[in-house]
Amino acid sequence: MSSVSSVNIDVYSEKASCERLLSVHRWTDKLLSFRTTRPAGYRFTAGQFARLGLEIDGQIVSRAYSITSAEQEDQVEYYAIVVPGGQFTTRLAALQPGDPVWVERLSYGFMTADRFVDGRHLWMLATGTGLGPYVSILQQPDVWQRFDELVIVHGVRQREELAYADKFEQLRQHARQQGWPARLQLLRCVTRDDALPDAPGWLAGRITTLLKEGRLEQAAGLPLSVEQTRVMACGNPEMVTEVRELLRERGMGPLRRTGGGQFVTEDYW
Repeated sequence: MSSVSSVNIDVYSEKASCERLLSVHRWTDKLLSFRTTRPAGYRFTAGQFARLGLEIDGQIVSRAYSITSAEQEDQVEYYAIVVPGGQFTTRLAALQPGDPVWVERLSYGFMTADRFVDGRHLWMLATGTGLGPYVSILQQPDVWQRFDELVIVHGVRQREELAYADKFEQLRQHARQQGWPARLQLLRCVTRDDALPDAPGWLAGRITTLLKEGRLEQAAGLPLSVEQTRVMACGNPEMVTEVRELLRERGMGPLRRTGGGQFVTEDYW
């Protein structure tokens, strides 16, 4: 994801629409989801991100945020971390419903599930707010009908940072009611909490360590294979880089525009 940038309001208004904040949900003191009105004609593919702008000292300061809402929703939801002292997120955290939020008319990013042309098992690895794109992806019916296995792996430091678990359960139940074939699993990976539940789906350690040791595959009951497995990795750049290396060691390659490949990645910071 690109860094914060600033621009003159008149210039920015040529490529963005002034929308309104509708609601804010605070997961922790540093993590929040928020909703805005949707710009007229705004289109995105699940897994993409948006660039948002806030007016600060007469300038528009913009930053990229993952979209967590479904493609067809009337509103747009985003998932964000508040950076202490950060120019954009400090202002974002203070917003109230009705306040203006600029939304650029174009959506961005290439980490979308429709880029995979084959495979039956979709693994979605994330650290922190890198989870956001998968919330959107899993609200698209075609993903549930195309893959047999869907595995969310969310890595955080403390268990209170685990967001959207209830949403995933709702989606699982809805898919069952619709008769869609895919099975969804949620693996929670926590690095700095010694009081984790002794239950399936809870793992202590970093995603990359668990992947290297084979513990992710063991927990999911699914082997990673070149033939059947397709992987998305989104989050901390160090995690993403190491995941790429580990997958290459297993004979997997990145998706190419010309076709082929088993994984796609995107850095969030």
